[in-house]
Amino acid sequence: MKILIVEDEPEMLQNIQFQLEKENYTVETAGTYDEGLEKLAIYDYDCILLDITLPDGDGLDLLEFHRKSEKNSAVIILSAKNSLDDKLSGLNLGADDYLPKPFHFAELNARINAVLRRRSFDGNDFIEIENVSIDPRQRTLHINGKEVILNRKEFDIFLYLCVNRNRLIRKSALAEHVWGDHIDQSDDYSFIYAQIKNLRKKLIDNGAELELKAIYGIGYKIITE
Repeated sequence: MKILIVEDEPEMLQNIQFQLEKENYTVETAGTYDEGLEKLAIYDYDCILLDITLPDGDGLDLLEFHRKSEKNSAVIILSAKNSLDDKLSGLNLGADDYLPKPFHFAELNARINAVLRRRSFDGNDFIEIENVSIDPRQRTLHINGKEVILNRKEFDIFLYLCVNRNRLIRKSALAEHVWGDHIDQSDDYSFIYAQIKNLRKKLIDNGAELELKAIYGIGYKIITE
């Protein structure tokens, strides 16, 4: 799962990033309105943590821009401004939740899990496709009730494809989602091929009733029998 933090306080930004990366999220950051606008225009995220008060603009304008782009990211507003008007403005513009500062990370993590379940997993704690069950919080995969061990990137790839099952995911979108904006430094997708090869073998060897299908030269999709 990929998260963008838009926050102008460097210490808070670093602390949130550190904690989320410990939870195995792919995390990108923006410290200004302009940085946030650029990332929202280029990249897709599962969840956006958005400060309202930024040094060069209003976080609510970023939220409005994002919703008009028709992307489906969950948005949680993080702000020291705790007035009812600010909260209602954010929710009316399409924010999924509002968490006033200061807050405990455990509460933030719970809020993130809640909005991701609502948006990506139809409110469920698990994703179940045929005889395959995925627990995004525990990062576990079971096939026919037996746990199948995946490495971190294999799990991230499989989860992203399953959330978007029956949709073709381009190699560039998959790489950027799983590896973050550092993917811009790479010239090819050879690192994806190795992960896909190992993942497909584990699915076949354990009798998964779904197929990780490669569309030559384009990307991948999860299809069921």
